[in-house]
Amino acid sequence: MSRRRNAAKKGFVPDPKYGSPLVTQFVNNVVRQGKKRLAEGIFYNAVQIAGEKAGTDGMTVFKKAIDNVKPMLEVKSRRIGGANYQVPIEVAPERRVSLAIRWLIAYAKDRSEKSMAEKLANEFFQASKNEGGAIRKKIDTHKMAEANRAFAHFRW
Repeated sequence: MSRRRNAAKKGFVPDPKYGSPLVTQFVNNVVRQGKKRLAEGIFYNAVQIAGEKAGTDGMTVFKKAIDNVKPMLEVKSRRIGGANYQVPIEVAPERRVSLAIRWLIAYAKDRSEKSMAEKLANEFFQASKNEGGAIRKKIDTHKMAEANRAFAHFRW
């Protein structure tokens, strides 16, 4: 690891359909076994289904879902004097987005609909209304950080 400077962050190339780097990041997280075209198809179908369900543009539903799921706080384990403490810390902006994406995909997979596009669409729709598994995960994370607020002075 270099001690001189931090590595430069590489951005995501905007996707061809919507021109959004956020979509590219989401699709990259959906990809399994290198099948990116399949992942793009799943995402685009999910956005279309979510848009029809909400009666608005699918991308607005997707962006609202991401914004609603982004966590502000999380806990990190910190060892101090032989004891482990769960120390609440603020989440960096890039990590907020990546956690939201990860949680949306994970809770979409656990749903009971037939296709992955339907699962993602319903998770987007519910998250845009502040409901669903990903929102529950965010709330649990915030509750954990709030419960451990007494250890905030151990932050580094």
